[in-house]
Amino acid sequence: MEGTVTKSTGSWYMVRTDDGHVWQARTRGKMRLQGLDTSNPVAVGDRVRFEEDTNYENTASITEVFPRNNWVVRKANKLSSKRQILASNLDAAVLVASIISPRTSLGFIDRFLVGCEAYHVPSILFLNKADLLGDQFDSVKEEIFRIYEHAHVQIYFGSALLPQTIDQFKTNTKGKRILLAGHSGVGKSTLMNALYPNFNARVGVISDYHSKGKHTTTFAEMYTTEDGTQIIDTPGIRDFGVVDIPTEELPHYFPEFRRFMKSCKFNNCTHIHEPECAVLAELEQGNIPQERYYSYQSILNNEDIFK
Repeated sequence: MEGTVTKSTGSWYMVRTDDGHVWQARTRGKMRLQGLDTSNPVAVGDRVRFEEDTNYENTASITEVFPRNNWVVRKANKLSSKRQILASNLDAAVLVASIISPRTSLGFIDRFLVGCEAYHVPSILFLNKADLLGDQFDSVKEEIFRIYEHAHVQIYFGSALLPQTIDQFKTNTKGKRILLAGHSGVGKSTLMNALYPNFNARVGVISDYHSKGKHTTTFAEMYTTEDGTQIIDTPGIRDFGVVDIPTEELPHYFPEFRRFMKSCKFNNCTHIHEPECAVLAELEQGNIPQERYYSYQSILNNEDIFK
């Protein structure tokens, strides 16, 4: 039998077949011994082959994970594993961010975008809680669009508390499979409730002391809406470490750089110190945002500025 993984709880997975039947499934031991450097050999969105367990009703064993079209991966929290796959086979990955309460740093955003670029996942930045910006809304919006003008990312400003501000986002993601990711407290669950009220997703409360959200989603789970949209909700993530990207490939995942890299004197230019570097020249001219270049440097140097 074949199906799509719709929920991951660490050791158990929910697998839905094409006829809508849902199975509880586990991976066979040998799958965990194939040298995979991920904390989860199976991810939500994976297409899998499985076999029914004869000893237990409605349970199964996953025997094969089919090749993924794309995926979003980050550094795993566990020291024993290198990567964590958040979701796979996506039409888009949505980073829900907020300028305040809590603040999402540009470094965090840029690492997420690099991860999407590297694994061929179209990216969307939804800046939530726009209503909290007050008189600063126009200036903040202008600044964000300036920074990400050439970053190949769709940008939305809205508020989950003002449904009319999310209509365009809902229209443009209709019928697609999208990942929702972001810090705890940025309003992912509230946004899901506003988009599709029937979900009744749990809503957390912001800690007044730390201004950080408390986790309200424990495991990644895919929800299918009445209009056919598949939304993969994920636990709030505190950081987003870039993995599996060789140093010499990193500039290719900054679209602003790609526009000028062919004009660099050296094919292996790192865009840090080389003479006749077109990227540095364009940076000096203001054609590459300083903020994006700073993120590039911090990733290159493996600096932890993104929490």
